[in-house]
Amino acid sequence: MPLDLSPLWISLKTSLLATFITFFLGIAAAYWMLNYHGKGKSLIEGIFVAPLILPPTVVGFMLLLFFGKNGPVGQLMQPFDITIVFTWYGAAIAATVVSFPLMYKTALGAFEQIDSNLLRVARTLGARETTIFWRISLPLALPGIVAATTLAFTRALGEFGATLMLAGNIPGQTQTIPMAIYFAVEAGATEEAWFWAIMIMAISLSGIIAVNFWQEVREKRRWGDKQRSRFRKQGQENEAVLLSAPTSEVELLVDIEQHLPSFDLQVAFSTDERPLGLLGGSGAGKSMILRCLAGIETPTKGRIVLNGRVLFDSQQGINIPSRDRRIGFLVQNYALFPHMTVAQNIAFGLPQGLSATSIRAQVEEQLVAMQLQGLGDRYPHQLSGGQQQRVALARALASQPEALLLDEPFSALDTHLRSQLEQQMTETLSNYQGVSIFVTHNMEEAYRICPNLLVLEEGRPVHHGSRYEIFEHPATVSVAQITGCKNFSHAVMNSAREIEAIDWGCSLKVIEQDEQELSHVGIRAHHIAFTNNPDQENTFPCWLVRTSETPHRITLFLKLHSPANNPQDYHLQAEVFKEKWLTIKDQSFPWHVKLDPLHLILMN
Repeated sequence: MPLDLSPLWISLKTSLLATFITFFLGIAAAYWMLNYHGKGKSLIEGIFVAPLILPPTVVGFMLLLFFGKNGPVGQLMQPFDITIVFTWYGAAIAATVVSFPLMYKTALGAFEQIDSNLLRVARTLGARETTIFWRISLPLALPGIVAATTLAFTRALGEFGATLMLAGNIPGQTQTIPMAIYFAVEAGATEEAWFWAIMIMAISLSGIIAVNFWQEVREKRRWGDKQRSRFRKQGQENEAVLLSAPTSEVELLVDIEQHLPSFDLQVAFSTDERPLGLLGGSGAGKSMILRCLAGIETPTKGRIVLNGRVLFDSQQGINIPSRDRRIGFLVQNYALFPHMTVAQNIAFGLPQGLSATSIRAQVEEQLVAMQLQGLGDRYPHQLSGGQQQRVALARALASQPEALLLDEPFSALDTHLRSQLEQQMTETLSNYQGVSIFVTHNMEEAYRICPNLLVLEEGRPVHHGSRYEIFEHPATVSVAQITGCKNFSHAVMNSAREIEAIDWGCSLKVIEQDEQELSHVGIRAHHIAFTNNPDQENTFPCWLVRTSETPHRITLFLKLHSPANNPQDYHLQAEVFKEKWLTIKDQSFPWHVKLDPLHLILMN
């Protein structure tokens, strides 16, 4: 053991100071770069990580030029008789510069791992960016930041080349452990070199092991909570939450365009307190509309007015931030803050300035309304999918929004739970006095929950009206397809009461129509009837091509007029319950199907 332990104290002093500086600089730089999308981002990124890829001697040489007596910083310090070169301050600066990239890159990765939906939902709940950073981003990124701090410390502790160039090797002043090892080996003092090597390895590895142990304990605790939660019985489903809109006028007016490289949205509609369902396939623009309404995305142009309050107007330059729009947003994965309890999640959406007593009372009220009593102290990962959805809904409603946006809230649930929560959601929306928009691609779900529907196709509205109108009289073939119709044929009008179904090869009697353009005729699979009377109106012989079975129904693929040549040679799909199938499956061909005029859909 060497008599002089000054390299240990100098190394610890310079490394701790360097870590302290890089901790704040690295987090600030990472968070700024996370949200920076301006010009020169690649150049800035390159400058930040340059000390990690350049040889330490090159970094030291650049620092020497910068802090030397002829450098810009050196000249500024000369009047104050302050010198950086060949001092322990120089060693600390060198350690800071070389350890900064590790802190920055690891912290940036930790911030990037955070689900962006959490931040978006926080903004819709009225949180400012500083609140989001301290209460959401920083706590969730903490494990990564702790790892980054440890890596930065060990890198600063082991710095050699840049320190030697800027601070030199002055025993008792700037000699750190790495330099003590180097010069001990050069002088032939192998035992001393071994001592310092073991010392620096012990310090570095103990820090890394401590962080890994902390993370393992943390993950084991979370895993144990998840295992225990599997055996807890799910609570009964929640009751409706009654909240009134802040104004007597309840109306949302939307007229926006959003032009993106791979997507073009152009919609105009209005809605009141009756739930409006946005129905359409994937990529139709449903979720994009919600994001524009919530202020997460900015439309290219247009106007959004909620209850007489202008949220967005491209001509007037109005674009109210998400936090001030008073819009609740329930996203697909619920975006519960994982580091907060159920009670804290709900309280996050409460208005600012409430007393602790008032917060507890309102949180408890939401817990009771949502049948979540006793779950206030649990964390999201300890809840079932249905409980998570109810917490997210309670949090959104706690903020007293003027509009409630629901983006496929049942997509992550199993069939049984989906059915139960759908009933609760229907009740909640029927009593909620604000504007509510429900996004789904499931036609039956939309029909059950929403009195009014807006059908979208490739970013354009193709039919807006009541659910009865849209399902009974779809305006176009695409709307009929979205609403579940499977049978179509090109058609032309023969007269006011007769059309020609070209693809089906038959003439059909229809309900008398005014002269109008006609392109297709359709009929839903469950409206096709089988009959033993071939002389009825719109009755045709058919042959069975093939079948497709579900737990309760059979889909029959039928060919009209003649037997099929192959499995794809069919005209119609008919759906019947299995009980009906048992009564007709053994009958001889041809069977006869009736296409009731009341059920025929005529489309432009």
